[in-house]
Amino acid sequence: MKGEQFGARTVTPIEAIISDFGGVLTSSLTDSFVGVLEASGISLEDLGQAMAAIAEREGTNPLFELETGRMSESTFMGRLSDELSAQLGNRARLDGFGERYFRHLQPNERLIDYMRQLRERGYKLAICTNNVREWEARWRAMLPVDEIFDVVVDSAFVGSRKPEPRIYQITLEQLGVAPDRTLFIDDVDANCEGARALGMQTIRFRSTDQAIADVEAALRA
Repeated sequence: MKGEQFGARTVTPIEAIISDFGGVLTSSLTDSFVGVLEASGISLEDLGQAMAAIAEREGTNPLFELETGRMSESTFMGRLSDELSAQLGNRARLDGFGERYFRHLQPNERLIDYMRQLRERGYKLAICTNNVREWEARWRAMLPVDEIFDVVVDSAFVGSRKPEPRIYQITLEQLGVAPDRTLFIDDVDANCEGARALGMQTIRFRSTDQAIADVEAALRA
């Protein structure tokens, strides 16, 4: 199927939509982090400083290691707890962080329903997520993944995370769709930039209404 010609611009029809999970198909990730940390007396700034200190000392960002499956959740939380304790001057406990985090995270039911409608309209659908290996059962339980999505690419299982090119390439390969026939949705600018660099059209998620409107505009084009 060839794209339609509009003046000097060729518009290629969209065949597939790739969506982020956290912050797009769910409520805000920042709100969930704040909700968990407040109970522990830890701020987002504290958390960021602790991860930066570990990254400087060890030469690699511990979050990146966690999200690519090279570090276990227990090791990550242990190192983070130790660093926070040293910085704050009292014992910081992150035991059960994942369980408490998911209690604060809610599915974005409207967007999930919209994705179901897109599938019924014949579009291929994928989730491309930066995630934690040990959290797979929790996040999959939040939505009917296999009912709606043809492909799921989880950074912790493929060893690459957004915005690295490889994770997008894996997703496209599994979908069997060319980049210029693909629409990518994410709430992080850098992740959208990574997708655009490979030739995908992108939508930066800011709200459910905005995202749905932007997707429909892209599909009409």
